[in-house]
Amino acid sequence: MPVMRPAIVDDLPALTDIYNHYVVHTAITFDLRPFAPVERRAWFDDHATSGRHRLIVAVDVDGTVLGYATTSRWRPKAAYDTTVEASVYCHPGAVGRGCGTGLYAALFEAIAAEDVHRIVAGVSLPNPASLKLHERFGFRPVGVFRGVVVTAAEQVQRREVSPQSRVVG
Repeated sequence: MPVMRPAIVDDLPALTDIYNHYVVHTAITFDLRPFAPVERRAWFDDHATSGRHRLIVAVDVDGTVLGYATTSRWRPKAAYDTTVEASVYCHPGAVGRGCGTGLYAALFEAIAAEDVHRIVAGVSLPNPASLKLHERFGFRPVGVFRGVVVTAAEQVQRREVSPQSRVVG
């Protein structure tokens, strides 16, 4: 069973490798090229060990990073400050082994006492496993953006999901 803990800066190369896998092999990130760890440092620094914006990693017994989950700022306007966007990425070898479920459980427990009104997530379609994961945590579909993204010469639909039972306060 993986150990869930807050990310540390030494995890950044592994986090970047996991993310880059999805950049290169899927259209789910909406990024057009892979990143170097130094390019992801600002993203890493946007997360803390307290507050709304967290970065949790799953590590195996050897300390290998198996995946990560985040809550990040959803929109830059102050009225959205209590809404966060959740994301989860697992190493390809950890997919289907409960890593994402464990990460989201740890992440949502970590922010349970924070001033969070709503948690949202975007799921690129088709992605039945991600939809199932989000539904397991009370998210429900609220809309589909059609034809708004062109990645690798293909249009991707992005389904916005929002938690039905995750409203706080």
